[in-house]
Amino acid sequence: MIRITGGKVYDPANGINGQVRDICLAGGKVVADVDGGRTIDATGLVIMPGGVDIHTHVAGGSINFARAMTPEDHRRAVAFIRSQSRRAGLGGMAPTTFATGYLYAGMGWTTVNEAAVPILSAKHTHEELRDVPIVDKSCLVLMANNEIVLDLLQAGELERARHVVAWQIWASKAYGVKAVNPGGVAAWKWGQDAKQLSDPIAGYHTLTPGAIIKGLAQIVDELGLPHPLHLHCNNLGAPGNVTTTLESMKALEGHRAHMAHLQYHAYGGDDWSTMRSETVQLAEYFNAHPNLTTDAGAVLFGDTVTITADGPWQHLLYKLTGRKWGNLDVENETGCGIVPYSYRPSNLVNAVQWAAGLELLLLIDDPWRVFLTTDHPNGACFWRYPEIIQLLMRNDFRRECLASITPKARKAIKLPELDREYSLYEIAIITSAGPARALGLKEKGQLGVGADADLVIYHDDPDVLRMFSHPRYVLKAGEIVVEDGDIRATPEGREFLIKPAYDEGIENFLRPLFEDQYTMSFENYPVEVQRIEHPEIRDCMGTE
Repeated sequence: MIRITGGKVYDPANGINGQVRDICLAGGKVVADVDGGRTIDATGLVIMPGGVDIHTHVAGGSINFARAMTPEDHRRAVAFIRSQSRRAGLGGMAPTTFATGYLYAGMGWTTVNEAAVPILSAKHTHEELRDVPIVDKSCLVLMANNEIVLDLLQAGELERARHVVAWQIWASKAYGVKAVNPGGVAAWKWGQDAKQLSDPIAGYHTLTPGAIIKGLAQIVDELGLPHPLHLHCNNLGAPGNVTTTLESMKALEGHRAHMAHLQYHAYGGDDWSTMRSETVQLAEYFNAHPNLTTDAGAVLFGDTVTITADGPWQHLLYKLTGRKWGNLDVENETGCGIVPYSYRPSNLVNAVQWAAGLELLLLIDDPWRVFLTTDHPNGACFWRYPEIIQLLMRNDFRRECLASITPKARKAIKLPELDREYSLYEIAIITSAGPARALGLKEKGQLGVGADADLVIYHDDPDVLRMFSHPRYVLKAGEIVVEDGDIRATPEGREFLIKPAYDEGIENFLRPLFEDQYTMSFENYPVEVQRIEHPEIRDCMGTE
């Protein structure tokens, strides 16, 4: 039992904005009162719910591929040394599993959502998620290039597709559905891409990316998944792609969607030399459509490694940069591409990307619908989140940073015109309360009675970067896991799963397809629930 007294509480889910009040913890939950136990004096400190990362890449084949391709980063990374409370690991651009948990918790983040999992590698992904200590986890299964699903969508068999999608969510022990470059990754296996939402994709007669987006969004809503379709639009990173992004939003026809890393889809221009930010028109459309949420996918200058199922984009990035490139196809489901990358303020494209992520966070009116991410590790590593918070809270600091980019880049962006500054209350929304709500995790991102006892206590420091980089305490399920930068405990977190309703007879349809199309037998394909450490199966919301 713990009583925390005297701290200024920022709990937007319960409308608490900097009020001084006690918080009591027992049995891993927030409770109304405790009798006895430890007391933490938080006088002069700031208390927020633990952070929730709605879109990150921390486990599975893709991040392992990235680690293998960047040994030079491992050599220069900070090592975590084995001690009583923690295991050895490496930080850097793609931290190893144990270090990932330490680094997230060290900033005050207590829940993470792995945003891209092929079913064929889901067993490995769950094993790695188990090795990420402290934080709770969930994951999203890749579905927009799954050829069984695409065949059914082309045939107009939406009812059967719904049962197949539901079966595959449970087979992968996932929490939701991710759509990456719908149709484009399947087309990449033919050496093509899917750039126009209304054009049939390679290998199909009539199926278009727009139809895939609408079909999957409808299926997700009909299944009542707590998190909407998690959509990575076509034409990632390309000049002029704002047109595709707006078309994708319209293709949803009112269905819910979470627009992943929206910064990478917010560009105008005809080519790389004329690329510009188009965040104003994108934010205007977004603000008017409450069926949408998004995460920023913000970019920070420096070295990182890019990983995505969007194979066509990664090949283009390799061609543009000449950097190392790795690509693989995941049978009939998806693909993966890896390219190390450096964002430079002197580069026009990079400067536009850096500004666009901040612009979206500043232009979208409702902080409950836009969340802080870097699409780790694509835009920057997650452990750099405090730098973005500083940029959002300090307009004077943004203006200092603007001096580092070229005059041409400043003319191509809107950031110099924006003077909005985030409050601590709004930071608590975009880092915790908002993403928890978007994921449907009602006990996360808040400090009301019955909530998970996940919280962070910061020094009330005018140096925003220092404040958010070095919490005084971090508590997970009511246990102190970080104290003044030291790891005090490394509990295993839970993993959230969804088991949507489906006709079990769908296996009679799927089984022969595996015999014909997969290298893995049908029986070995699903992830057994016994493989998941501390699973927690959540309910669907019911048919919309």
